[in-house]
Amino acid sequence: MRHILIIAAALFASSALAETPRDFLTRFEKEAGAAASAERGARFFNTSHGGEWSCASCHTERPAQAGRHAKTGKAIAPLAPAANAERFTDAAKVDKWFRRNCNDTLNRLCSAQEKADVMAWLLAPK
Repeated sequence: MRHILIIAAALFASSALAETPRDFLTRFEKEAGAAASAERGARFFNTSHGGEWSCASCHTERPAQAGRHAKTGKAIAPLAPAANAERFTDAAKVDKWFRRNCNDTLNRLCSAQEKADVMAWLLAPK
């Protein structure tokens, strides 16, 4: 019985480990069934998609810098993982914020390809 508890604890601990930004890039590429494009990601991030906001409206055109929410003025920590090690390490947060922010900027959910492209751009050396 004790061995089962030890094995169960080890499995739980490994599933609770933080993910990396590259893990999310891989996940989104797999869901999209295609490779990501950092160039497309930059265009997507900096373009408004029929509404008044783009991703850059709050996160700035330079996501390694702090941003500010376009409506509330609330400070936003840098989005780029190179500037903020906490970004893209928690699946629940990543899914929540992509859902919210895509809905705010696109009035729909982002596709897996759009998420992959943005991740590729955020991870590209600047």
